Amino acid sequence: MNEHAIDPPRDTAWRPRLGAIPDAAGVRVRVWAPAPSRVELVLDPRGPSPRRHPMTPEDGGWYTADVEGLAAGDLYAYLLDGEGPFPDPCSRFQPHGVHGPSAVVDPSRFAWSDEAWRGLPPGDAIVYELHVGTFSPAGTFAGVIERLPYLAGLGVTVVELMPVADFPGSHNWGYDGEPDDLRRLVDTAHGLGLAVLIDAVYNHLGPDGAYHALFSPFYRSTRHESPWGSAVNLDGERAADVRGFLIENALHWLHEYHADGLRLDATHWLVDDSRPHFLAELSERARASVTGRQLLLIAEDERNLAEMIRPHAEHGFGLDAVWADDFHHQVRRLAAGDRDGYYQDYSGSLADLATTLRQGWFYTGQHSAYGGGPRGTVPSGLPLERMVICIQNHDQIGNRPFGRRLNHQIEPALFRALSALLLFAPETPLLFMGQEWAASTPFLYFTDHHPELGRLVTEGRRAEFSRFEAFADETMRARIPDPQARSTYDASRLRWDERAQSPHAGTLELYRALLRLRRAEGALHRRTRVEVVPLENLGLAIRRAGDGGDDLLLVASLLGPGLFDQSTGGSVAEGSDWSVALTTEELRFRERGSRPAATSPEVETEGGLAIRFHRPSAVLLRSTRRAVKARPTSE
Repeated sequence: MNEHAIDPPRDTAWRPRLGAIPDAAGVRVRVWAPAPSRVELVLDPRGPSPRRHPMTPEDGGWYTADVEGLAAGDLYAYLLDGEGPFPDPCSRFQPHGVHGPSAVVDPSRFAWSDEAWRGLPPGDAIVYELHVGTFSPAGTFAGVIERLPYLAGLGVTVVELMPVADFPGSHNWGYDGEPDDLRRLVDTAHGLGLAVLIDAVYNHLGPDGAYHALFSPFYRSTRHESPWGSAVNLDGERAADVRGFLIENALHWLHEYHADGLRLDATHWLVDDSRPHFLAELSERARASVTGRQLLLIAEDERNLAEMIRPHAEHGFGLDAVWADDFHHQVRRLAAGDRDGYYQDYSGSLADLATTLRQGWFYTGQHSAYGGGPRGTVPSGLPLERMVICIQNHDQIGNRPFGRRLNHQIEPALFRALSALLLFAPETPLLFMGQEWAASTPFLYFTDHHPELGRLVTEGRRAEFSRFEAFADETMRARIPDPQARSTYDASRLRWDERAQSPHAGTLELYRALLRLRRAEGALHRRTRVEVVPLENLGLAIRRAGDGGDDLLLVASLLGPGLFDQSTGGSVAEGSDWSVALTTEELRFRERGSRPAATSPEVETEGGLAIRFHRPSAVLLRSTRRAVKARPTSE
C-alpha cells in the first residue's frame, strides 16, 4: 500500500492542485500553510491600492480562494498572520525576482503545434546539456531556439536544460525567463525531432528567496541532513504533503510545458527511509499521468544503485536511466591524471575502463576509499543504454577551480579519440555545450547573490579546494575566480565564431560524423551484443554486433604509439573482413597545418586486421562477416 498516496490523476488530464489556477470564473488560488493561523491573499501588491482577499481554511493547513476577475499576468502574494506579503511557494512566474509577488500564468493560452510528437525511445537518446544564459550570445530561451536547428543538424536527440526555476540576481547556474518562451522552445524542439529535459532540483531549497518555511515547518526533515543543511522531508511528519508538492512540480513541467522528462539532480540526497521511495512514487505518478508519449526520467546519483533503473514490477524505482560517472572518472584519471577527491578511487587503467564500459559503471560493491565503505550494486540484466556517460558535464567542469574542460588539459588527438570512444560506447552519451567543437571557453561556477551571501559563497567556494594538494596554500586559493564577479559569468559564455577556426572546426566535423554514424548504424543505436577488450599498453577495442553480420569495431589508442593485431586484440576482430569507416586522424578532423602522414594510423586489412598507431587516435571499422561465431554479450 502506498502510504504517501495523494489522489493521483487517473488520466492525462492535468488538474493542478497548488498555486494560482485559472478557471472559467477567474482564478482559484490554493496554498499549503499549516504554520500561520490565518492566510490572506493580496492582489496587486505593488499597485497603488493592494486588495486583501480572504482565504478559506481547510483541514491539514490548506487555504483556498476563488477570485473572480483575476487573470493571467496579474500579481498576487500572501499575508501570513498579517505579515508579508510573501510570494507563492508554488509560483509559476516571478517577474520581479524571487522576493517579489507572483504572477498568474495560464498555460492554456499557448498555441502548441506538437500534437504529433510522441517522444523519444530511451535507446535513441543522445543528450546535449546546456546552460541557457551562456549557450547563446543572447543568453535567453529565444537564443536557444535560434540554435535548435544547429543541434538537430549536429545529430543529438535530447536537449537537457540546466535548471530554469527563478533565482536571485541576474545570473547563476539556472535561468528564469518568460514561461511562454520556454514553451516556445519545447514546441520548436519537437518540430525538429528533439526531446527536451528539464533539470529539476528537489534535494534542497535555495539559500535566498525560498519562503517555504514561513508557510510550513514540515518541508525540512528533522531526521536527515544534506550538504545544504536539513534534508527535504520525504519520510517524516506531513511528508505526504511535501512529496505531493514536489511531484506536482514535476507534473507541471511535463503537462504545462510538454517537457519530455526530467533530469533529477543529486538524488542521493533525497533521503527517504519509507516505502515506496519518493523516486518510485514520482516515476509511477508521472507515467500514470502522461500517456501517449514517451517520458525520460533520468537521475543524477553517485551510488550505482541498480534498483533505481529497474521497473516497478521488479521492485525498482522505475526510472529510465541514471548518470553513471565512473566512466568519466576513469577517463579523467587516465587522460589528465586527476587523483584528488573521489578520483583516488579510480586507477584509470585500461582494464578498469573496459570493465566500466562492459558493466555501465565500475563500482558494484567494492570498498571506496573516498566514501569510506562499500559502493555500488551489480547491474545484472540492465541494458547499458540505461547508464548515461560523458567525458564532461556542467558539474565536472564547473566544480573545477578554473572551470577547465577536458580539452583544455589534454592533447587534441587524445580528445578526439576519447570522443570517438564516448559516441561508440553502448551507454547513452551526454555532451556538454561546446564540447563538439572543443570550446576554448571555461564553464565556471557563478552566482549573483546579495553582498553578504555572496561573500559567504566566495569564501566557501575557495575553502572547498583547501583539501586539494594544488590549493593547500591560501595564495593559490585566492586565484580561484570569484563566483560573484560578472567577469566569471561572462568568461563562461560560448564563442560561436570559433567553430570555423582551427582546431575547433575539425573537432566539430568529427562530432558530426560520429553522430551520423551512431544514428544510422543499427549496431550503434540498437540493443546489441557488445565486446570490450583492453589492449595492453595501447587502449581499448569495442565490437558491436549489427544485423546480418554488419558489425562495427572501434580500436582506440589512448596511451600513444603502438600496434593492434590479432596477438594484442585477441578474438575481437575475428570472423570478419574489415574496411575503414573513419579515423580520428583524417585531415578534415585535425588541426590545420598538421602532417597527416606523420600521425595517421596505418591500417592493414589483408590477412588479418593490423593497425599501427603513431599517437592517440581511434579507427572505426565496418565488417563483412566471413563466419558467424557466438560472441560474448554484456547483457
